[in-house]
Order: sequence, then C-alpha cells, then structure tokens
Amino acid sequence: MDEVVATLRKIEEKYKLFQQQQFTFIRALERTREEAHDLIKPVSSIVQVQCYKDHNCYNSTDRRILNMFISICNDLRNLCQKLEKVHPGDRESNSLVAKCKELLNDSNDFTALRATYPHGVVNYLSLEEAKNRYGGVVSLIPIVIDTMREWINYTKRNMLHAVSDGHATCKETPSSQTPPARHVEAQTSISNKDTVQLQDRECSKCKCEDPRLKNKAPWRPPGKHP
Repeated sequence: MDEVVATLRKIEEKYKLFQQQQFTFIRALERTREEAHDLIKPVSSIVQVQCYKDHNCYNSTDRRILNMFISICNDLRNLCQKLEKVHPGDRESNSLVAKCKELLNDSNDFTALRATYPHGVVNYLSLEEAKNRYGGVVSLIPIVIDTMREWINYTKRNMLHAVSDGHATCKETPSSQTPPARHVEAQTSISNKDTVQLQDRECSKCKCEDPRLKNKAPWRPPGKHP
C-alpha cells in the first residue's frame, strides 16, 4: 500500500508540471491537428494524441508536451495493475480500478468527460474549446487521479476496520470464571454434611464402635447407686 501511495504522489507531481503547461499542450494539439487536417472533430482518445505526435508533429516543444501527456497516462495505467496486486479488494474497490482501466484504455472515447471543482482545467479553455474540442482530453488525468485517491482511501478504511475487528474478537474471548464466594461456601457446607453422613453409614456397616461415644459413661437406671 505504501508503494502505491508513493507512486501516485510522484505521478501527481508530474501532472502538476503538465498542468502548468496546459496552454502549450492545447497549442500543440492545434498545430498537429491542423497538419492532420483534423480540426473538426474533438480530441477523443489517447491513441488519437499518440497519432498526432507520431505522424503530424514537427516541433520539439509540441512533441515534448504530447509525450508528457502520454507518459502520465502510461504511468497511471501501470499503477492500475499495482492496485489489483496490492489488495484483492471487494466489489466497491474493484469497480474503482475497473473505472480507471476503462478511462485509460487507448481507444476509450473521453469526449464527454468534464473535470469539475476543485479542478479548473476546463475553465482555462475558451467556451468553444471546452465544448467541442479539448474538454475531455484535459479532464482525463485529473479524473483518473481522483478515482485512484478514492480507491486508496477506501482500501485503507477497510484495512483499519479489519484490524480493529480482530482486536475486538481477541478481547471477547471468554476466560475461566471463579464461582461466587457464597456459592463456594454452600458447596463446602453440603460436602461436609455428606461426609458426616457417609461416616455414620460406614460405622453401622462394619459394626465398629463410634469413636464419638468413647468418652461417655455407661447408662444406668435412675435411683440410688453405691
């Protein structure tokens, strides 16, 4: 889990640098789309950006910023694979990973994506750019990063909950109980009575003289005695 958090933090730092150059990114897309005679339809997939870079990019600055976008997408895709290995997950966490994988698919159509507050990437575009051309491509990375953060927070909560449940189970394990004092005294009294009765029975069986009668004088009828 720590490795996942550290990797995402590095990607976020890289994305901050990219975000600061959003104007350069949009201008690079404008120039390569013009070279490709493809200015009408919106930028709708990662593979489309890759094609612009490979076949219609003749400027080192444009190539660098387009490469940066593709590199961040690849980093996020690799992190998705780590998420699946780190924790088996449940329905909720697995759906978050599936969402990331779908968004990062090379041919996935992200035209309708729009990153909302606190992200301002769409607000930096003109109305025409945001509506018809670049709203989706600038929204892709922040939405994926947010989804990965959500996965990390959800998984951490589940892990802490599982640990606390384990401690609670250990505390609830029953220990040997000492019976109440009154109950012990009652049991002792009953045991002593049983012992005396048993001794009386044993004496009658063997016809032995009861040792408790040894010190008593023999019985004599009432009257005068010498």
